[in-house]
Amino acid sequence: MTVLLLIAAGGFGGLTGALLGIGGGVVLVPLLVLGFGVPLEEAVPASLMCVVASSCAAAASYVDNRLSDIRLGLTLELATVIGAIIGGLAAAYLAPAMVAVVFGLFTLYVALQILVVGSRGREPVATGYVPTNYPLGISGSLVAGGLSALLGVGGGPLKVPLMSYGMRVPFKVASATSNLMIGITGAASVASYAWRGHVKLQLVSPLVVGVLAGAYLGSQLMPRVPTAVLKRLFAIVLLLVAVQMFWKGGEGLWPSVWK
Repeated sequence: MTVLLLIAAGGFGGLTGALLGIGGGVVLVPLLVLGFGVPLEEAVPASLMCVVASSCAAAASYVDNRLSDIRLGLTLELATVIGAIIGGLAAAYLAPAMVAVVFGLFTLYVALQILVVGSRGREPVATGYVPTNYPLGISGSLVAGGLSALLGVGGGPLKVPLMSYGMRVPFKVASATSNLMIGITGAASVASYAWRGHVKLQLVSPLVVGVLAGAYLGSQLMPRVPTAVLKRLFAIVLLLVAVQMFWKGGEGLWPSVWK
């Protein structure tokens, strides 16, 4: 029964990740921690492995449909990988509860940005656009890589709004391009966890089965879903995750605060 539930959780994470360009990690980490009781230090690398699987399942479809901006993705990915390596090394020195609170603050900020900023201005046309503000994109990608390693989210929750609102890339193109990049970012992030023995194959295997199926389905649906719906779904998912992780992180932090 637990294996089937893990496959279902992976399928939901893969579907959500492929639709929104977040790799599914932003959904899978709280699901594993709160729903299955997996320690955060094991849930993060398992999620990162699923991010790699989600990218492999969805990216090919987006490239075929000419939704992914390969040139932009390659430009930003170098900074992302450097940040992921730094974040993976730093993760060994951070308390899991503190990471959970940072996760919550981060997702809350991104969700509010999408709900507020996303309601203003016109969406760039998916063809003929020109990305702007590359310095912001490169520096933001460095941060996204570090957060990928620390939080197991593949950097997607930062990369998508960074490209969409910071670089004026159409939301669907930003989502598809993020899917193209997060596999490389996730692989770079998970390497340091694997070196320390935190990757549990008995946990990862059923999750990946579900993620592959969910991500393929999501990649087929995403071009047909209206952009406004995708943005609202993106924001709602992040708000729910923020609340969950504040609660989980508070469990570990409040006792030490009141001692």
